[in-house]
Amino acid sequence: MKFFDEARIEVIAGKGGDGCAAFRREKYVPKGGPSGGDGGRGGSIYFEADPNLNTLIDFRYTRIFRAQNGEPGRGRDQYGAAGDDLIVRVPVGTVVRDADTGEIIADLARPGQRALIARGGRGGLGNLHFKSSTNRAPRQFTRGEPGEHKRLELELRVIADVGLLGLPNAGKSTLIRQISAARPKVADYPFTTLYPNLGVVRTDVDRSFVVADIPGLIEGASEGAGLGHRFLRHLQRTALLLHLVDLAPIDPEADPVRDAQAIVEELRRYDETLYRKPRWLVFNKIDLIPEAERAERYRAFLDRFGSVDRWFAISAATGEGCQALVYAIQDAVDAAKAHQTPPKQTTRIRIRWRANR
Repeated sequence: MKFFDEARIEVIAGKGGDGCAAFRREKYVPKGGPSGGDGGRGGSIYFEADPNLNTLIDFRYTRIFRAQNGEPGRGRDQYGAAGDDLIVRVPVGTVVRDADTGEIIADLARPGQRALIARGGRGGLGNLHFKSSTNRAPRQFTRGEPGEHKRLELELRVIADVGLLGLPNAGKSTLIRQISAARPKVADYPFTTLYPNLGVVRTDVDRSFVVADIPGLIEGASEGAGLGHRFLRHLQRTALLLHLVDLAPIDPEADPVRDAQAIVEELRRYDETLYRKPRWLVFNKIDLIPEAERAERYRAFLDRFGSVDRWFAISAATGEGCQALVYAIQDAVDAAKAHQTPPKQTTRIRIRWRANR
């Protein structure tokens, strides 16, 4: 199934029911009086993050979502029923944005998280609210208010702890196959990966992290070259980026240092916050380099590339060096989660008053 991570839809909350103008004319009810009830409120539209969904493909076929209108008021002081709320389920990690203003309405990053997207209209007032000592038989009533109508842009950002970054054929998909149970397609031609893949890496019974593999970047991605920047949004929730570098490129004229610097520049152009995330350098395909030459290759690369937070040398194909990388990532992810600010808790204090004797 094709991966859909963008959608444009419309949401229309329910209209409030109209108020009613009516009078009681019943036996044994002296002088009757106004008895028009209020209209019911219109149904609201909520979005809820569902962990069982992983794509926005459902919104490709259904573009308009309407909540139920409220019922009008009736005589005999009967109020109209409220319209049912509409719950729209979206994948975890969905960002809901107003298409007209660009404002982010909700960021549903946790399973079960729910957000009010469009509020239903209030019901109108019946004429029983307008009676007074000088207006014994009011005929006034009000109409129900319309519900909110919004055009929305939905954007899915996958939930992952670690993101893989690099040129096409740098070995990102091979690495995620090596360290997790994910099985993305691997081939010897550029842009084999056409949509993000997630893999869960388990290092112990109760320790694990999620890795996101996105299609490779190339120089000029900000101008639309290759697949452009389209999938970089899926790295924005990660705590750590792994920049994979192919130290044994097939093309003899390729310059790994220049290519790696170009990827970093494309990252900076896309999002300064993403650029500032912790980023480790991972030399890949070292199995294709004679062991005696490896240290010199690493040193020469780092001298030209500049300082890095940390660097590792691995072979995603054979698994060499992958275990040390995985445990280092797990420690970094655990440390990042430990430094997250816990939600504020409200402390209730009970005060007991004692009467003076």
